[in-house]
Formats: sequence, C-alpha cells, structure tokens
Amino acid sequence: MTRLEVTEKIISTKVSKGLKWADVAKKVGQSKEWTTALCLGQMTASPEQAKVLGKIFGLTAEEQKWLQVVPYKGSLPTPVPTDPLIYRWYEVVSVYGMTIKELIHEEFGDGIMSAIDFNMDIQREADPKGDRVNVVLSGKFLPYKQY
Repeated sequence: MTRLEVTEKIISTKVSKGLKWADVAKKVGQSKEWTTALCLGQMTASPEQAKVLGKIFGLTAEEQKWLQVVPYKGSLPTPVPTDPLIYRWYEVVSVYGMTIKELIHEEFGDGIMSAIDFNMDIQREADPKGDRVNVVLSGKFLPYKQY
C-alpha cells in the first residue's frame, strides 16, 4: 500500500459515486481547496479528518493512516507541465512572475509569499462573454531576516 494508491482509490470512488469536492470538504470541515489538496496527496489529515474520509471513500484503517503521513509535496510529473490547464498556470508565472515579484517587493520589501500560511479560493464568475475562473491566492508575507 502507498499514498498514491490511496489517492487513486479516492479519485475512483469520487467518480463512481458522483461526489463533489465541495461536499466532501463540508464533511471534513475545511475548504474545498484544502480538502481537494489533501485527497490528492498534498496535505496531511488529522486522525479525525482521515476517519471522515474513510467513511466517505470506504477506506480501510491502513488507508486512513496513509492520509496522516506527511506527504512529499509537489505532484507535477514533469518539469514543464503538459496538462493544458496546469500549463496555463505555468504560463501565468512565466509571463507575470517577475511582475508579481516586483510588486510584492515594492509593497512589502524583500521576502516571500508563504504557501504554508496560505489560503486559496476558486469560484465561478458569470460573464456574458463566457464564464471566468476567479482564483484568489492569499499567503502570509515572510520577510528575509538579517543575521
């Protein structure tokens, strides 16, 4: 048994039962974004969260334990993503990364935006020209310290 096998079981069960991540998240008690990352193997579940997911996805006690193991973060199979949707995020960073960096440094100083103390919200935004994807990323600013 591996964490990847648990992830594959979760996805398979989600598809076969017609579940939505938002519904799973409500039962887990976290955001749909964080819960999805957990189920896809990028976050660590508490014992209580693992038990809830065990009930939803029919996971054994051993599979629930795998949800509680700190994962190896970063799940892209290639250095440059080939999935079109993920590639567009890569493109956004390639085109606007320096702009984002410059504006964060101008506003906050020398530091980084945390992906640890972090929130994400993904919503559908109605638009007469075609619905839009509204993504809000909010990470704590961590200044570089002098020593």
